[in-house]
Amino acid sequence: MKEFNPEYLDRLKYIISEHDEAEARKELADLHPADIAELYQDLDLEEAEFLYRLLDDETKADVLMELDEDDRHKLLSAMPAEDIARQVIDHLDTDDAVDIIQELDEEDRDEILSHIDDVEQAGDIIDLLKYDEDTAGGLMGTEMIVVNENWSMPQCVQEMRKQAEDLDEIYYVYVVDNDYKLRGVFPLKKMITHPSVSKIKHVMETDPVSVKTDTPIDDLTLDFEKYDLVAMPVVDSIGRLVGQITVDDVMDEAREQSERDYQLASGLSGDVESDDTLFHQTRARLPWLLIGMLGGIGNSLI
Repeated sequence: MKEFNPEYLDRLKYIISEHDEAEARKELADLHPADIAELYQDLDLEEAEFLYRLLDDETKADVLMELDEDDRHKLLSAMPAEDIARQVIDHLDTDDAVDIIQELDEEDRDEILSHIDDVEQAGDIIDLLKYDEDTAGGLMGTEMIVVNENWSMPQCVQEMRKQAEDLDEIYYVYVVDNDYKLRGVFPLKKMITHPSVSKIKHVMETDPVSVKTDTPIDDLTLDFEKYDLVAMPVVDSIGRLVGQITVDDVMDEAREQSERDYQLASGLSGDVESDDTLFHQTRARLPWLLIGMLGGIGNSLI
C-alpha cells in the first residue's frame, strides 16, 4: 500500500483547489485503485468527487469496490443513476455490481437497472438480487466458462476462446449436460494431452466440489480452506450450474465478518471506522457501556 505523507496531501489539495485537471491526472496515473481509495480517506467529499470525475470508467468501478461502504455511498449519492449504470455497473462483474446495488434504496436500484444497456447483464443482476446476501447465491457471480460434455475438443476450444473474451480471470472450466446440470471440471492440461478427443466428458474430472445457492457464507469459508480452492461452482436445488464464487470474494466476506466480531467484542453497537469522530465512536459504544454500568450497579447492590 502506498504511503501518502503530509507534503504530498497538501500539494494534491492545492492542485484540486486550483481545479488543475491535467496535473491531478498525472498524480493519479500511476496509482492502484486501492491506493486511490486509501487517498480518499484524507480528502473531503468535494475533493474526492473532483478526482473521481477524472478517472476512466474502469478505474472508477475498481475504486468504488475498494472504498468502505460509507465513502462509497457518499460518492454514489452524488452521481446520477445513468452515470452509475454506464460508468460503474457496466465495468463490474455481476457479484460486485450486486454488492453496489444492494446498498442503494429500492427506487434508486430500479432506476440504475433501467439504464443498463446490456439486457443480459441486467437480468443476471436482478436474478442475483433475489438471494440472501449471506448465502452462496448472494455472493456468487455469473462470469465463468461453461462447456457441454458432448462437445469435441476442437468445438470446446472454440467456445472457450469466445467466452474468455469477456472475462478478466479464468479459474476453472465447468462441464454441464444438455440440461445445464454440473457434470465436472475440464482441466486445461487436457487440451494439450488430448487434442482430438471426441467428447470432453471422457477426459473431464467428475464430482467437483460445489455448493448450493442457500449455503451459508460461514460454510463456504470452511470448504475453501478444506479443499484449497480458488473458485467453487454454485448449483441450484436440482444441480444446475448457476454461478461461481472466487476465493477473493470469500476472503472479503471473512474480513468483514472478523471486523464485525471485533466491534462486538469491543462493545461497539454499529459500524465504526478507525477514522470516525470521537463522538461517533462514543455513541456506538454507549449502549454497551450503559449495560455494563447497570450490571455493575446490580452487583454492588447484591
